[in-house]
Amino acid sequence: MGPRPRRLLLLGEGNFSFAAALSGTPGTHLVATCYESEEEAAGRGGAARSIRRLRDSGAEVLFSVDCTKLKEHFVPGEREFDRIYFNFPHCGRKAGVVKNRQLLAGFFHSCAEVLAQEGEVHVALCNGQGGTPADQPRREWHNSWQIVAVAAGAGFILSHVHPFKAETIEGYECTGYRSQDKSFCVEGALNHIFTRSTAPQCFTSMSCHTQLGSQKVSFQVPQVLVDKINRGFLEVNSSHPVRTIKEKLSAGLGQAFPLQDISSCLPLLQQGRPGGVCQSNTFCITLSPGEAPGTGKTSRGLADAALCSHFGQGTGGNGQEGRPAPEQFYLRPSLLPHAQAVIQNGAFCPGTLQVLSGPVFRKCRITPHSMPAFHEMLVVLAVSRGTENSCVQMLVENIKTTMNSLHQGASGVKPSISLQEPSFGAELGDFAAFERQLGEVQHFLCVGTEPEPPGSCVGVIRAAPAELKSQELVVVSASLNLDLLAMLLCGISDWRMLWTWDRRFLRQFPEGELRLFKSFSLYPPSYVHDVSFWLPDGQDFDEVAFHTLARRVSGEMVVSIQLRDSFQQPGTGQRSLCYRVTFQSCDRALGSREAAEMQLHLREEIQQHLGVTLR
Repeated sequence: MGPRPRRLLLLGEGNFSFAAALSGTPGTHLVATCYESEEEAAGRGGAARSIRRLRDSGAEVLFSVDCTKLKEHFVPGEREFDRIYFNFPHCGRKAGVVKNRQLLAGFFHSCAEVLAQEGEVHVALCNGQGGTPADQPRREWHNSWQIVAVAAGAGFILSHVHPFKAETIEGYECTGYRSQDKSFCVEGALNHIFTRSTAPQCFTSMSCHTQLGSQKVSFQVPQVLVDKINRGFLEVNSSHPVRTIKEKLSAGLGQAFPLQDISSCLPLLQQGRPGGVCQSNTFCITLSPGEAPGTGKTSRGLADAALCSHFGQGTGGNGQEGRPAPEQFYLRPSLLPHAQAVIQNGAFCPGTLQVLSGPVFRKCRITPHSMPAFHEMLVVLAVSRGTENSCVQMLVENIKTTMNSLHQGASGVKPSISLQEPSFGAELGDFAAFERQLGEVQHFLCVGTEPEPPGSCVGVIRAAPAELKSQELVVVSASLNLDLLAMLLCGISDWRMLWTWDRRFLRQFPEGELRLFKSFSLYPPSYVHDVSFWLPDGQDFDEVAFHTLARRVSGEMVVSIQLRDSFQQPGTGQRSLCYRVTFQSCDRALGSREAAEMQLHLREEIQQHLGVTLR
């Protein structure tokens, strides 16, 4: 037996000329339908001839088919259509945009019941009707059919859009609504191709096990990070871009230095917290009952790492004085403390480049490039005092060479890679700002495109005296954000795409190969909601906690939080804030109803957890 023929369903056919043009296509079984009865349809000019042609080719022709009730017209064994076509849908006569949106909403919900899992829905619309940037000229949003948002409500995303070229379809004649004399204007028309979205992920609470010193402990993962723990992007069998970049960088560095990768056994938890790092930027963890190790069970290296005298020494005044409480734990925001533990280990070999890599976790505000979790690659090398500058230069040149090769392979464009002085830190984004909290930075490594330097900060270079027996050594380190590198090298505009569960993402990156990413979800709709509240008397508002709460409640569907207004009540001095919250998904369908439910949930949660009073 050969492969099953692809099943095509055509809806709302007028004179059946489009269906006739597709009839006889090898390897397909075609079902052509219209809303009218057979008697009404056959009376149209040319329709009877097209219907005969369809039946002669073995196609099915059905009449009185309602596109919003497709399940009723096909028995369960005949509902798996690989492609559904609906050209120029319309409610008829003077129906406005609202009624046509309702028609499309019913149609998409009906398609969800009869479309194969990997199937496509093709909808041709007149120029301007869809309301997407592909329409030229583009109508105002409220005056369009809002097709992407309507489809999202039924679980579909727009994956492709291209011109509907009627002149290339042999024998096709466009009719108007129910074959009125005035046909639809097909000049500039667009074909919109929709595919199924992945379903919303429902993550329950998660317990994670990790090694802490000599003891194996477990802890509850913060809800906002449940989908980012143990994803295995850097494992040997992974084809994820972050692993490809890490392996290419390691291979390049291995040509210039002896290299040792020590990433396999790095614990997720650290004790205390790095000096200088604001506590609101770290994920504090409480170990499962009865599992908190005593000070004697915590490895000496990690205990000392909590007070890194060079790599982890803060430059600001946010750090707590003295040794942190031994029972306080947090998800690692950096691999630097692990590097310090390696340096203090007697097995550390000066002159050998030590490579550490793994996910790190930081609370941060919501911006396109601010990540609560990303993959860090840290390289550490001890060199003779006086040679550190040449070593830094050699490291940077090696990284530049590898990145130039990767970028040109992915996009064909040569990136601009530069070192920026620490004075630029405030201008280079949240990643650079956080790295300054971790310790003194010698250079920021930035990647951009000409002529717009310095671009985005993707790494930092540090050099500090080594805490080794020999006082003649200096430790040089380079910390790289692999996720930011993947975004820049592959043209990924939204960091959340790196964590998508949709298999279409990884299909674009065969193992060991970087390519320019092509989004499978075009023009995702956004939904804007405002929230206003009174602050508790005499208390500062933790904006990072607010953003983290929004991430958790929405499952990372919030793309922007902007302060719109700040008001102080005369007399009482009580402060009120108003924020504008924008919901948008980069990889799955997000409908208006789901976004509204998220907004209601967010209002409840901020009142409960942040102590504010809603207005």
